[in-house]
Amino acid sequence: MTPAAARSSKRWSLFAGAAALAACAVCCAGPLLAVLGAVGAASAIGALWLPGLAFLAAAALAALVVVRGRRRRRAAACSTAPAAVDLGMPALGPPDGDTTTSR
Repeated sequence: MTPAAARSSKRWSLFAGAAALAACAVCCAGPLLAVLGAVGAASAIGALWLPGLAFLAAAALAALVVVRGRRRRRAAACSTAPAAVDLGMPALGPPDGDTTTSR
């Protein structure tokens, strides 16, 4: 390879690398900026709504305490002592008062 051809080949490689870099920057810049913008917007909203979220968390905790207290009181009011229960199951054999046998 001649020195002139080697320089031409290096220039072509440099040009191809620069073109690839420019194409990548143009292609990926939009999505990257969109992601960065979304993260920034979420941070700003979070900073503004933080007191509201703290209030919401406190209200949810208070509601949980009230609901659990009501359930415990209701369960204590409905508890019964264990006892035998008559289920009214039919007896095996002829019904009462039946004098005929079918055997």
